[in-house]
Amino acid sequence: MTRSPAAPPDYWSVLGLEPGADASSLKRAFRGQARRWHPDLNGNDPLAEERFKLVNEAYAVLSDPRRRQAWEAGGAGSGTAASEPQDPFATGFPDFEDYLDALLGDRRRPRRAAAADGFEAERDPVPPDEPQPPRQASGSVTASPPPPPPVQASSDQESLVELTPEQALQGERVELELADGTAVEVWTPPLAGDGWRLRLAGVTPGGGDHFLQLRVRTEEGLRIDGLRVLYPLELTPAEAALGCQVVVPTLRGAVKLRVPPGSSSGRLLRLRGRGQEWGELRGDQLVEVRIVVPEQLDEAEAALYRRLQELANDPDRP
Repeated sequence: MTRSPAAPPDYWSVLGLEPGADASSLKRAFRGQARRWHPDLNGNDPLAEERFKLVNEAYAVLSDPRRRQAWEAGGAGSGTAASEPQDPFATGFPDFEDYLDALLGDRRRPRRAAAADGFEAERDPVPPDEPQPPRQASGSVTASPPPPPPVQASSDQESLVELTPEQALQGERVELELADGTAVEVWTPPLAGDGWRLRLAGVTPGGGDHFLQLRVRTEEGLRIDGLRVLYPLELTPAEAALGCQVVVPTLRGAVKLRVPPGSSSGRLLRLRGRGQEWGELRGDQLVEVRIVVPEQLDEAEAALYRRLQELANDPDRP
């Protein structure tokens, strides 16, 4: 990919952004483009290396106010001045996570601290019974490095992720920011269901796990579980005992359902083919009967319930 120095590329288009996007959007777009074009992840694409360098260059210019201003004014904002740090990956491409750590300033993995003067001094061997001569200090005195941060105790965290039935069926890309500012990207599995918990191992401060609690429900009260759809149907004691005909919602509109007499709480009524569709497969909808007793009864209702109780306890009743 050959470019003329007099005509720098449109860095906003390189990262897929509108001009003037904020810093958070810039980082998110750069992370996605860098992952897409990193040479280690595109071994069969001969253009990936040049595209990766262009993405790196676009982020370097747009994230630096001075270079961005020069580029927007038509100058050589993409060039590297002598006083600016050189590209640490000019001679090769590191592991993708190391690459993001260096460019975005992430601190997700502990790194060994370097010596204060940039190198480690070697000691001449001295016999154990011979006193060591005092060492002479040379050069400028530098401040000691700051103490390491306190060790954080491991603790698990949890986030609630709401999905539509379609997103749960196909799988959905989810982005979330952890308590320490680390951005995490994860795809939910296809055919996910309401109440599922996805575990992100060791990503929280202190090395704990982060759980994603999936919520897949509709406004009508339908709960999604893979290809199945669940719906709780509330009935009065009389409706459950005598049977009735009700209207229940489905993913493709309301339908009439006949409840058989003598239906107890927990009974499942099946609506075949009213669940989620996946290719040629189609799930069912299960309607669960739940008997609801009024919180308060008037005198007439209470008298009827007492009479029912007497009949149920009558040993001579056939």
